[in-house]
Amino acid sequence: MLSKSEVKYIQSLSQKKFRGEENLYIIEGPKIIDEALTVVPQHLKTIYALPEWVETNKNKVSDIEVKEITEGDLERISLLKTPNKALALMEIPWSEGFLLKKNNLALVLDGIQDPGNVGTIIRIADWFGVAQIICSADCADVYNNKVVQATMGSIFRVEVFYTNLPEWLPAQNDVPVIGAMLDGMPLNFFGKVKNGLLVIGNESKGIRQEVLPFVNQKVTIEKTGNAESLNAAVATGIILSYLK
Repeated sequence: MLSKSEVKYIQSLSQKKFRGEENLYIIEGPKIIDEALTVVPQHLKTIYALPEWVETNKNKVSDIEVKEITEGDLERISLLKTPNKALALMEIPWSEGFLLKKNNLALVLDGIQDPGNVGTIIRIADWFGVAQIICSADCADVYNNKVVQATMGSIFRVEVFYTNLPEWLPAQNDVPVIGAMLDGMPLNFFGKVKNGLLVIGNESKGIRQEVLPFVNQKVTIEKTGNAESLNAAVATGIILSYLK
């Protein structure tokens, strides 16, 4: 049985402040933990798992600390409504700084505050081979549990960087900046993009006024129905299906 102090420590990682102080975040469930074991095993610190998970995966985790726990323990430390066999503590990757890759399409998220949307966009980016996402400082934290779970493991393959967009974008003067906007060019006429930044705005407000001056091309998803707008993640997926 886990001690009260260990349970409290794990639970504290649900808060951004403590994740930053401890340089750790939580992942949950067999699928995402298996992804971590495959893609970034060096960042796995500790796995807390039920006996059946430990038995099934013992050959994969020889170099990682694994603590066998009860279902009661898992319910106490899990951030999910329905805990799923295992939970792991992951080290937040250390980075020397962000460098935009040349001749690639990257995403820019401006004020995407819903964790589920940010996580789903990361997963969509991974699907379409988009390796980098640049976020405004007020976007949902990539290591928020809801974001992490929504990525379904894509968080280990997509680089996410937070910055002040109005200060960062002017330095990218040789990269086309494409804004997803209602008055843009229809996707059917836009063509493929091999080098550029695609800006996706806030779920309800769109791209903010401070960012708009740096957009030099606009693209839109033409509608045939009556819905006022699209979910940010859905819009991202549709646009990338045309541009990539």
